[in-house]
Amino acid sequence: MRYFFHIGYSGTNYRGWQRHPYGVNVQATIEACLGKILRAPVAIVGCGRTDAGVHASQFFFHLDVAQPWEFDMLFRLNKVLPPDIAVFDIIPMEGLPHARFDANSRSYDYFIHTYKDPFLSDVSSLYLIRHLNLDHLKTATALLPFYKDFKNFCITPAAHESTLCHVTTAQWLASENGDRLRFQISANRFLSRMIRIIVGKLLQVGTGALSLDEFESYLATEHTPKILSPAFPQGLYLSKVTYPYLNLAPRSSSSGIGQPSIISGWQTV
Repeated sequence: MRYFFHIGYSGTNYRGWQRHPYGVNVQATIEACLGKILRAPVAIVGCGRTDAGVHASQFFFHLDVAQPWEFDMLFRLNKVLPPDIAVFDIIPMEGLPHARFDANSRSYDYFIHTYKDPFLSDVSSLYLIRHLNLDHLKTATALLPFYKDFKNFCITPAAHESTLCHVTTAQWLASENGDRLRFQISANRFLSRMIRIIVGKLLQVGTGALSLDEFESYLATEHTPKILSPAFPQGLYLSKVTYPYLNLAPRSSSSGIGQPSIISGWQTV
C-alpha cells in the first residue's frame, strides 16, 4: 500500500533533502524515524530535492508498506521527528501514484530583507541594496514565461536530460515600506539551482549591474553568462506542490515565526 506524506521543514540544519553521506539531510532523518516506528528499514521517495539551507513550506514523499498500520502514525512520527520537520497529513493512495514524477506544478518563494535583522538570518536572505530599480526588476521578471530553455540558469545543464521548463507565473512583491521583497515563481519543473540563479541575475538587473537586453539574451540562449552566482539559499522555500489528483493548501503553521510570509500587506511590484 502506498501513502503520501504532506510535510514541511526548515532546512537550516540540513544539507538538503536528498539522502547522501556528506552531512545530515532531511530524507535520511525521516527514514530513520520511520524505521524506528515500523521496526524495519524504510525508503521514501520525495517530490523533489532542495539544496542545503533551503526550506519547504510544502513537500510530499511517498512510502510503500505491505500492510496498513493500525495506530496513529501522524502522532507517533511527529513525536519522534526533530522540531524542524513536521508532518501535516498522511494520505492513503489508490494504485501507485509517484510523489516526484506525478507532480505537475511546483511553486517557490524567495524572501529578501534589505536591512540587517538577526531574527531573519536563517529564514530570509540579506541583501544590503539601497537603490533597486523595481521597474527594471518587473520588466525582466515578466520575460520568464516567454522562454522555455533555462540551460543558462543551471549549474549543471549537462546532468539533465532536458533543460526545458515551462514557467507559468513569476512576480515580485514588496512589503508596505519596501524593505522586504518576495519573489514567486511556478513551473512544471526546475533545474539545479535554477531559481537562485534567476534571483541573482534579476537582482543584478535591478541594481544596474546587468542590462535588460543582456538578461533576455541569456533567456534566448544567444549568450552564456560568464559567471553564475546563485542567490543565498536561506531565502528559498518550496511552497506548493500540485498533482492532478491532489491539491492541498500549504499549512500556514509550516511558515515558522520568522518566515516573511506571515507579514500582511504584500504588494505586487
